[in-house]
Amino acid sequence: MTLLEVCVDSLGDLRKAVAGGARRIELCARLDVGGLTPTRGLMELAQQEMQLPICAMVRPRGGDFTYDEAELASMRADLVWLKERKVMAAVFGVLRRDRTLDVERMRELVALARPLRVTCHRAFDSVPDPLEALEQLIELGVERVLTTGGAPDAFEGREMLRQLVERSRGRIVVLAGGGVRVHNWREIVAHARVHEVHSSTVFPT
Repeated sequence: MTLLEVCVDSLGDLRKAVAGGARRIELCARLDVGGLTPTRGLMELAQQEMQLPICAMVRPRGGDFTYDEAELASMRADLVWLKERKVMAAVFGVLRRDRTLDVERMRELVALARPLRVTCHRAFDSVPDPLEALEQLIELGVERVLTTGGAPDAFEGREMLRQLVERSRGRIVVLAGGGVRVHNWREIVAHARVHEVHSSTVFPT
């Protein structure tokens, strides 16, 4: 069975996701800007209302994924807080100005996040060489990467998604996300051979 992760930024959407059969939640604020770190209030209510695993976004602002020291300090503080909340995973990504993965800063944040699992979010879709970046994430010990395959959506990127799955050889989970909907998820899964999909929409899997 394909695992459906649903991203939500409100209690109302969380309830819909749970009722609709989501098996994991990505919790964040401001989906309109691609998702930011969730508020403490939303996190507390989410954990009170449901038992599903929560992956929490760690992102201080919208826009690009190159952060200054103040923004990195905010991310560190959020990771410490999320460890206290005992969520399943932290979701983040940091790039250099040339859009390659900032391995040094990612290594620091991954170490700080432990024992939480780590998902690299769609910052990955900005890198110039996805296969190289995938190997870097594996070396860092990142458990999951959320990606469209570098395309505008996961359906268009399904061939690269398949290449990423083949390259991963089970060393990291490739989570297909971006434009995954009820009318296309089966074709994405069949072509890319992913076992997990990410969407803001609930649909039967």
